[in-house]
Amino acid sequence: MTKSKEDAIKLPPLMLGEERRLLLHACCAPCSSAIVEWLLAHDVHPTIFYYNPNIWPRKEYDIRKDESKRHAESLGLQWIDGDYDHDSWRCGVSGLEDEPERGRRCERCFLLRLTAAAQKASELGIRHFATTLASSRWKNLEQINSAGLMAQHAVTGTEFWPQNWRRGGLQERRNQLLREYNFYNQQYCGCEFSVRQSEAKTNNTANQ
Repeated sequence: MTKSKEDAIKLPPLMLGEERRLLLHACCAPCSSAIVEWLLAHDVHPTIFYYNPNIWPRKEYDIRKDESKRHAESLGLQWIDGDYDHDSWRCGVSGLEDEPERGRRCERCFLLRLTAAAQKASELGIRHFATTLASSRWKNLEQINSAGLMAQHAVTGTEFWPQNWRRGGLQERRNQLLREYNFYNQQYCGCEFSVRQSEAKTNNTANQ
């Protein structure tokens, strides 16, 4: 990794003077892989928190969960399974079902998941938390960072680390690790609404 690429990602100032612990909310193994590699290379010790009650159906959730756990265990990292309560998540985004991707439903979804991450970080005595959601080019980085900062303010004693994990060559490295680990690579964001919109877009393209 060249110096210019290293300089693209910076540790939070407060982390430099502390034990370098991080609660990393993980959306999936492919998105986590290059981020975790970077963190370990910079002496940051992540605890992986898999909390994604948005994912549907349950079979899809279990596949992604198992891949995330497999990745963490291969590196000897602590991995925590958040509760899968899709019904509660549905209640949390009620009224936003017809919102487009990157719309208000996604904002609410990010806030629900990152608030849970902040709460878990506080429970474990870890000050900083971050999310691998910020590695996906399909998601709005401003929405993610806004949700993270709101979660930080909701949970006293935590600090969100806003970061663009697409920089510093990590996107390319993600694709390499995906092949090396032979990860399951999902084809949609996660919830049933993203599935329907993805299918509608595919059908419209096919009919043109």
